[in-house]
Amino acid sequence: MARPVIRPLAWAVALAWSGAGMSAYAQEAAPSAQPPQVSQVTKAPAAPSTASDGLAPLELKSSNLLQETYSKEVQDQQPTYIKGDALSGQPDIKASVTGEAEIRRGDTMIRAERLDYAVPDDRVNAVGSVHINQAGNVYEGTALDLQMDAFKGQFDNANYRFLATGGYGESTRVDFIDRDHAVVHNATYTTCQRDDEASWTPAWQMKAETIEMDMAEDVGVAHNAALQFKGVTILPVPRMSFPLSDKRKSGLLPPMFGMDKLGGFELTQPYYWNIAPNRDLTVTPTVMTKRGSNLAGLFRYLEPSYSGEAYASYMPKDNLRDRSRWAYSLQHRGTFDTQLGGLGLNLDLNQVSDNDYWRDFRLAPVRLRQRLITSTGGLSWAKGDGVLSLNMTRYQTLQDPAALIAPPYSMMPQLQYRYTPLDLPHGLDFSLVADTTRFELRNPLAGQLFNNGQRSYLQTQLSRPFLSPGGFITPKLMLHSALYQTDQLMSNGSKNANRNLPTFSLDSGLVFERDTSLFGSNLLQTLEPRAFYTYTPYRDQSMLPLYDTARNDFNFASIFSENDYGGQDRIADNNLLSLGATSRFIDPDTGAEKFKLAIAQRVRFSDQKVALGPVATKGLSDILLGASINWTDKWSTEATTQYNKDLNRTVRTTATARYSPSPYRTFNIGYRTQLDTTTKKPTSELIDVGWQWPINDLWGDKGRDLGKGRGQGGGRWYTVGRLNYSIKDRQLVDTVVGFEYDGCCWIGRVVLERLQSSVVQSNLRLLFQVEFVGFSRLSFGADPTASLKRNVPRYEYLREAVSPPSRFTNYD
Repeated sequence: MARPVIRPLAWAVALAWSGAGMSAYAQEAAPSAQPPQVSQVTKAPAAPSTASDGLAPLELKSSNLLQETYSKEVQDQQPTYIKGDALSGQPDIKASVTGEAEIRRGDTMIRAERLDYAVPDDRVNAVGSVHINQAGNVYEGTALDLQMDAFKGQFDNANYRFLATGGYGESTRVDFIDRDHAVVHNATYTTCQRDDEASWTPAWQMKAETIEMDMAEDVGVAHNAALQFKGVTILPVPRMSFPLSDKRKSGLLPPMFGMDKLGGFELTQPYYWNIAPNRDLTVTPTVMTKRGSNLAGLFRYLEPSYSGEAYASYMPKDNLRDRSRWAYSLQHRGTFDTQLGGLGLNLDLNQVSDNDYWRDFRLAPVRLRQRLITSTGGLSWAKGDGVLSLNMTRYQTLQDPAALIAPPYSMMPQLQYRYTPLDLPHGLDFSLVADTTRFELRNPLAGQLFNNGQRSYLQTQLSRPFLSPGGFITPKLMLHSALYQTDQLMSNGSKNANRNLPTFSLDSGLVFERDTSLFGSNLLQTLEPRAFYTYTPYRDQSMLPLYDTARNDFNFASIFSENDYGGQDRIADNNLLSLGATSRFIDPDTGAEKFKLAIAQRVRFSDQKVALGPVATKGLSDILLGASINWTDKWSTEATTQYNKDLNRTVRTTATARYSPSPYRTFNIGYRTQLDTTTKKPTSELIDVGWQWPINDLWGDKGRDLGKGRGQGGGRWYTVGRLNYSIKDRQLVDTVVGFEYDGCCWIGRVVLERLQSSVVQSNLRLLFQVEFVGFSRLSFGADPTASLKRNVPRYEYLREAVSPPSRFTNYD
């Protein structure tokens, strides 16, 4: 027998008015042209039968019963429902309802002590405690005259509450223009939640002569308005717009005020243009009393196959440097499918006007505030297992006389082909890289040796992994062939050189497991020994230029690799064995790693001759030791140290610890030290501390939720910051310290930021901000939340974005 269809049955004891007359009982309202499809359990006719009773699996179908919005066509066909204690009138002419009177149509409900409904005009007159719920937005007043279908009319002495923001206010009259537009007279607006005390007043509110409400765009426009905070008018404006949701809209963004020793008093007034749902533009003019005027713009776009953003900034004359200042940045990412294969275009172009731009423009994008600014462009074509790409990379080095940087070579251009077949027989893995690149060094330092030229190389590798549940072994053969053609003579007296080097490696490991317990918890412990052997014969490469090559950092990732150098200009001669072991303690139920220990060391069988920096000699290398503990989600620790047996001490140590018991509570501490093996003195030794924590916890306020149960007299204080201290120099390198106050409907922030910009120079600024939740922000200086997010690990914004509420959360 077929499984029965399960459908909900809802009855309303009410009178239904649909234009054809009244009936004493009616089913739940639904569009007459589109009967409701409820979420139901039913048999899927096209699905195969897999259940034990021979029936097809159950399928959950979509429902339009709880629609957030109705289309115009469906809205016009909605039936009208009326109920109350007493009903009088004529069918299809008029109806009068008294005592708990209510009329409902679609997403609109009107309730009052008395309702008069004229059917031909579709007009409602209501008096006495009138309550309107229109798609979750609530209005309450004394008298209503409203044309239902057009939603046009007047509401006297009305207060209102908007669903999206939770904001509300009072007025002498509301004029409904249509379903999406209204004009509120002698109005107030705030998002502060009312306390039970009779003397309560909101912490902030806006007062206006009129407010034009646009529900379609979720925008309110206030005329002759004043923003009040703690009873004091702080921003009188003849006209201002504000959001009724988190939807983007065009208009002026909150201004920012600032003052520092470089620019003097600063005023920034951004303007946002919402061009389209997938395109927008932000224009940011800034006036600095000591320096002049600056204009910046950011354009963003998003399409199905490409996206990007463009930034530009121009200052006609900067009195600080007595010259014009400019910068631009363009990022573009795009992929296109064609019959010939996939095409890709990626651009990341950045440039500034001068060497001091990175220290003078703190509000510029991060990529323009670096001393080494990188610009790249790439065009790629992918077909099957191969990818052909044409790339260009250019560097702009911003020099500081106190700390010069050797500029790197630019790649102008690079042509590369990568081939990686996926389905080779006999379990083989193969890859090939063919590359030819033109290297050029622009603006070298005085005395810097360089030799521009063309480098071409071909690198192939073939491996055969043998895998099993308890271990693996992977032999690999590699061949690297390179050809150099330089503009100047190399040290061997020639402009041409070639190099051919084979490499063999054998990687192997085992995995042992056992059940164990630790601190009363049942765990799965593993022991994972690993051995990695590699051999590369010696070839003299001292005459070759260094275009993109440097020694790799010595760590757990690089110790099990074939080459000690990153790049293609040096291939290390190696005859060595890397040995290591890792032990993990794993929660068998969740798979979470609770505890890990690791150790690794190299055994070198011959001295290394191809060297950049210190020469690696025959024998044992330094020992790497690592450990991490993640016993609970609240805290974790991790540490790595490098131990030198000749010095009988550690030469480098990194350790971090984190404690995050709940949202808005985090504490991080890190320690790093590096030892000079020649002088046996530390080259650097730093302690890094970051935190975000409620100060109210000190007096037992740990259980209170954000934004609930607090009025004007109560709130929550937070301390937040980051301190980077150099033990070697006995001074703070970077300092970010601030306080935040969450007052329910407003948030205050004050941050002191001191960041080191060079060896002898630092930038100090004070950031202050008042945020009126769901309305706007006023900032003195730059946005402090951007500084906290950038500098404080795991910092959480006190008002993270949430999903918009449903109209059914405020249905009655």
